[in-house]
Amino acid sequence: MPHFHILHRTHYVYSGFVIDSASQIKLYPVNDEIQRVNNHHITVPQQPAIHLFKDYFGNTTGFFSILPPHKELIIDNLMEVEMLPPREIELTNSMSDAWSIILKEENQLEYHDYLRAEQAQCQVQVQHAIREILSKEQHPLHTIHELSNYIYENFTYQKGVTNVETSVDEIWQLKAGVCQDFAHMLLYMLRLMGVPARYISGYICPGSSEWRGEGATHAWAEAWLPDTGWVGIDPTNKCLAGERHIRLASGRNFSDCTPVKGTYKGGVEHQLEVTVKFGAYEFSEAQLRDSKPTYISEPHSMESVPRNSYMAYLQMQQQQQ
Repeated sequence: MPHFHILHRTHYVYSGFVIDSASQIKLYPVNDEIQRVNNHHITVPQQPAIHLFKDYFGNTTGFFSILPPHKELIIDNLMEVEMLPPREIELTNSMSDAWSIILKEENQLEYHDYLRAEQAQCQVQVQHAIREILSKEQHPLHTIHELSNYIYENFTYQKGVTNVETSVDEIWQLKAGVCQDFAHMLLYMLRLMGVPARYISGYICPGSSEWRGEGATHAWAEAWLPDTGWVGIDPTNKCLAGERHIRLASGRNFSDCTPVKGTYKGGVEHQLEVTVKFGAYEFSEAQLRDSKPTYISEPHSMESVPRNSYMAYLQMQQQQQ
């Protein structure tokens, strides 16, 4: 069974002292029947008390604040995760029964948070494309595969052409983006069809074959089916989520799952460095100390961007995927 050690380091460097920084973190890997967390700890050099709670979507969420003046903030997230064999997908319902259950009023109400498609001018075009893609009636599981394949084959994986505020309309027109955009596009299509779908944040671990976005933070979608419950689908790599997909959080979109959100006081420039590192064995102190950032932002002045580390982190996420 695949076994991964992961380091996810978030490092803010300020050009001067800041005070009253407050951070919300969703850096806690899911622990369930297919993803076993053997070890996990988060460290911050200032050693603030991290208060834990469950958010609306059931994600473990931490909050901490640092009041005294400081010139940097480092959040080290270390985990050891064992991936168990995924559940076998057995289609126990016929095609018509599966669709009937999905569209049943009680299920539409239960999963309403994951059914609301954003307002978009491209809706008619997307609905027309869905009808062309799905040339025949089929089981919802096959529908999910075909929509994912369509995005993989017709959208270009390209960094730097979108940002965290890029809308579905813009993604549809560009036909390009990164994993976050691919996931949002698939969510939009599924929700237009009445299929409950949620956004997943996590990591895609390196393996024997190269995948888009591997070795970094990653995003994909999950759809709810009566035969299987939630099933993960990765349109960036045209596959079901499997033993290399480590889950951190779920929600309606990226904003619900952001690994780090934060604010601070201080009119200074700041720079964000992010390191994501994978290994088969526990990292040594030397490996942790000498780990090189996988992403470094340009210094931002307070005149050009909001005084908000969350915005810097969002931009990093978009460029790293």
